[in-house]
Amino acid sequence: MTELQEHRFWLNAKEILRDRLSLTEDKADDDVIDERIRGDIHMKGANLWILMFAILVASVGLNVNSTAVIIGAMLISPLMGPIMGIGYGAGINDFSLINRAFKNLAIATLIGLLTSTLYFLISPLDTAQSELLARTTPTAWDVLIGLFGGLAGIVGVTRKEKSNVIPGVAIATALMPPLCTAGFGLATGHWSYFFGAFYLYTINFVFIALSAFIIVRAFNVTEKKYVDPDLAKRAQRYIVAIAIITMLPSSYLAYQLVGEEVFKGKVTAFVNDQLNFPNTNVAQVKIDAKTHKIKVFLIGDHVPQSELDNIASRMANAGLDKALLKVYQNGERDDVDISTLKTDIVADLYQNSQERLDIKEKEIANLKNKLRLMNNNIDYFSSVPDELQTLFPKVKRSILSQSYDPKAADQNLSTTQLILNLDVKGRLSKKEQEQIKEWLKKRTKNNNVELFYD
Repeated sequence: MTELQEHRFWLNAKEILRDRLSLTEDKADDDVIDERIRGDIHMKGANLWILMFAILVASVGLNVNSTAVIIGAMLISPLMGPIMGIGYGAGINDFSLINRAFKNLAIATLIGLLTSTLYFLISPLDTAQSELLARTTPTAWDVLIGLFGGLAGIVGVTRKEKSNVIPGVAIATALMPPLCTAGFGLATGHWSYFFGAFYLYTINFVFIALSAFIIVRAFNVTEKKYVDPDLAKRAQRYIVAIAIITMLPSSYLAYQLVGEEVFKGKVTAFVNDQLNFPNTNVAQVKIDAKTHKIKVFLIGDHVPQSELDNIASRMANAGLDKALLKVYQNGERDDVDISTLKTDIVADLYQNSQERLDIKEKEIANLKNKLRLMNNNIDYFSSVPDELQTLFPKVKRSILSQSYDPKAADQNLSTTQLILNLDVKGRLSKKEQEQIKEWLKKRTKNNNVELFYD
């Protein structure tokens, strides 16, 4: 390839990429975008009632641990409107829009907390299920979900034709469940649940708004023009201050979360690799990423302390040189909550037993079904021979039996195959054979029939 050809190739490649990745081709007019976003920030009337109903639906879903119900609540939630309004207002330097959007988001948040708290105060179910617990410990991945989800959302909003992006973003970023979980924490007095869930909610709306700000700036959407230059400068300073105040804590906490997740990943890999013994199992691992303390609970044969010390000496090679490892064996006591450990072990045993019971129940159900089919067919075996001799005079004697046909399922036939053996006078024509088979299929309501005759 010559230099000129290579140059043309790269020009064509750039043109193709520019065409494929262009966000301006189907972008709506600035006025349409402005009207669309401003129209969704209000939190009153129908929007407020929809929010309360969505909060109640999500609270019920968390209470009964139903993922489908929680997803449904996220689809009908109007929370995305004011959040997008904050990012959009910052992007076009419209301080009054930011102020209104913040007020509406604050009202929505307060109403959401009050509604969910009231529900959980009334609900007789006060156990924290897995769907609820999943919203109490934010991770670095929640930051990325909020950022990328927000980017998808604002790109969808700025298109000429409305798409289903916003409902998808509402599900992915999960604004409703953490707000309801915070209400559960208030109602039950679990402050760690409240702060953890509310922090997750904060991460989501901050990074969604930040994404909207980035895209609006990238699109060069028409900025608000102020008559008073001083007012314009003051508004810009306020916007910058709000952006910095919002971003700095979130960025710092995001940095902390990344560090904690990396630490937990290293600990998990180290425990799986190093604390792997033939007759001793790891029952539980407790990781405190903030203090770098690791507690491992073993059950089974006792592992000598010298071997455990040797394992601990390898922690530096795994990037855990600042971590403190403490191993407890077979109910050893220290500052450990033994009741929690026993509960976890019993829960694991129960889960394994439950899985085995489920398998047995399926086998029993299968056998019952086969028995039911056999019982249903009993009258066929006694009545069919007499009926055959009446309907088909050539039949002197007949025997009806059944067997299991493993190939029948592939042919959409019944796996129970009926076999009819006939003793006839003379020979049966093909037409007579087909007539007998068709009659037997209708009589027994089984299309899997075989016919033999002497």
